[in-house]
Amino acid sequence: MERSLLSSLLAVALGVGCSSPRKDSPEAAGREQSPKSQVLEAGARALQDTTPVRQFDIYLVGFHPMKDDPAMQMEAHHYCHQVNQDFAQCVLFDGNTASANMNGVEYIISERLFESLPAEERRSWHPHNYEILSGQLVAPGLPAVAEKSLMKDKMNSYGKTWHVWMTTPHGDKPADTLPLGPPHLAWSFNRDGEAHPGLVENAFQQLKIDPTEKRKDRADLSAVAHPQEGVDALKGAFPGAGAAPPGVQPK
Repeated sequence: MERSLLSSLLAVALGVGCSSPRKDSPEAAGREQSPKSQVLEAGARALQDTTPVRQFDIYLVGFHPMKDDPAMQMEAHHYCHQVNQDFAQCVLFDGNTASANMNGVEYIISERLFESLPAEERRSWHPHNYEILSGQLVAPGLPAVAEKSLMKDKMNSYGKTWHVWMTTPHGDKPADTLPLGPPHLAWSFNRDGEAHPGLVENAFQQLKIDPTEKRKDRADLSAVAHPQEGVDALKGAFPGAGAAPPGVQPK
């Protein structure tokens, strides 16, 4: 997307965009912040430069299964910085409120950069076309025209995602109240029915988003879709999964 177009779209978005609060996660273990710590934090906020953090100004919501345990699935709130046309970096949270927990990171690269990677490295990068064409990847608060332009720009891209804190319950195991154990390499859903029932629906109900309408509106983006590596990486883990939107094809 041309920078001038993106700037104008975001200017419109800043005038009308907003997103609904979404938070359904555990409180971190630990004591309540002391008055001294609060004063120090306020002073740091007033005096210190936080330029790197302030650049994470693109907000996306998506959903991830873990590659080593696809039944472990998470809602992911991405706050991203577009470093250049081919590369973005995102900090992941389990919600979009002041009390949300940071639980991972994601790097997003273009098809061009992905194809420059060694074969072994490419196995760590998940495809994005299903997320976009299914309507499961959204940019809350952006006007429809801006969001669709952003999604078109991300067609055929790939993400490398690590979740370091399991803030979502998994089976009989409650959500962790601290980041425990090794990080998990996350993947993408690539067919209908792979996400746990309610995972997408409950999140979007609170965010006041209709993924069915998103899917319909983005159907024409299939014309620019290319076959992607990794589409079948978790196929065996979801034997009851259905089809995928036109444009989602394995490479």
